[in-house]
Amino acid sequence: MGGRRFADSLRCESEGVDTVKAIRLGLCFLFAFSVLAFGGVEVWALSVVEIGAAVLLVAWGVITYRQPDAKVEWNPLNWPLLGFVAIGLLQLLFRTTSYAYFTRTELLKLSAYAVIFFLATQVFRKRPDLTKLAWFLILLGFGVSLFGIIQHFTSGSKIYWYRELPLGGDLFGPYVNRNHFAGFVELVLPVGLGLMVFRGIRRDIFPLATLLTIIPVSALILSGSRGGIVGFAFELGVLALLVRSRRSREGPHMAAVGMVALAALALIAWIGAGKAIERFSTLPTSDTSLARRGTMVRAATQIVRDHPILGTGLGTLVVVYPRYETFYDGRVVEHVHNDYMEALAETGLVGGLCGIAFLTLLYRQARKNFEAEQGHFSRGLHAGAIVALSGLLLHSLVDFNLHLPSNALLFLLQVHLATSAPLPSEAQAQPRRRHRKHHADEVPV
Repeated sequence: MGGRRFADSLRCESEGVDTVKAIRLGLCFLFAFSVLAFGGVEVWALSVVEIGAAVLLVAWGVITYRQPDAKVEWNPLNWPLLGFVAIGLLQLLFRTTSYAYFTRTELLKLSAYAVIFFLATQVFRKRPDLTKLAWFLILLGFGVSLFGIIQHFTSGSKIYWYRELPLGGDLFGPYVNRNHFAGFVELVLPVGLGLMVFRGIRRDIFPLATLLTIIPVSALILSGSRGGIVGFAFELGVLALLVRSRRSREGPHMAAVGMVALAALALIAWIGAGKAIERFSTLPTSDTSLARRGTMVRAATQIVRDHPILGTGLGTLVVVYPRYETFYDGRVVEHVHNDYMEALAETGLVGGLCGIAFLTLLYRQARKNFEAEQGHFSRGLHAGAIVALSGLLLHSLVDFNLHLPSNALLFLLQVHLATSAPLPSEAQAQPRRRHRKHHADEVPV
């Protein structure tokens, strides 16, 4: 009987490991799919993300149930996310939403975000898994950016060389809007930069990492997104501050960043500097001017004044905004190009408190983890996540990247990386493993 139970235990453990691997692959698939499927904004793409999140949650629940000793990692940032979900439920329960259908749809999407964030904290915790995840993000940024550059010079106004935009647009890569492509680059590019600066990768693969990082920088500049380029410049400033805080202790070097930037500029000059400068210096007819964005923010401010507690309802800005329109240009306003004001308009001051709690917990834990004793890879990963989050949060003042499923999911993934537990260096971890093995060999059978 004892042998049979032991065999059953080993079999369950093996099945659990395979399922956890499948969950990791499933999460990576959802991250990549949401990016490649036009940012995940269409109904069919968002449905795949939501169904995928539900399936992965069920698989994780089954494994956790079959392994009672499994450890559940609870990130405190789950509470603010659940707070936004609770706000949506209250809006539906007390019928304070301006359009119940949109609120239910947005609530379902937000719930999928929370599930994916929770699962990421469960399955991406160990060094091998985080190493693979880091390279996944680096390769994703490289592949999508390379595709965007090729498409830009060969396709014109069609995504994937066949999808014509019915209402115009200013596409780049798989994104309808170049500003959202820039937001994607802001989220994935700092992973490679952080590892390079803080010596989180081996010297023999440093040239490869440099090449994989040059292409996203070039694509970002070529896209001509003003907000994206300003956000990237801000990211470099944040990275410089992190380097300065550790320079005397670990000797990180910004030379890698300078080398990547120069190589990216050289690539831009080679593929066509004139076209890139023209794209950056002129405002496309489909883009929104700063003055127009200002009127949107003022309208959102008035919405907050009229609905101060719970807002108008999740996802209802598109139906509420026309009553507050002060400048009509014939376009439907779905977002006000400011994630913060839109969140306040739809969730009120209660949502604002959840947002403040989220950002406070995020940067407090991220700073603590970055300053903790850890290996070069772990510190580079934390630094890259902090830089990515800072850049996108600044960009969110003039855009709505967090309302795109792809960028929202990558943002939450970076939140997990920024708040994940510090890892010792491999040189420190290996002696511990050898000591445990030697000690286990001495246990009598």
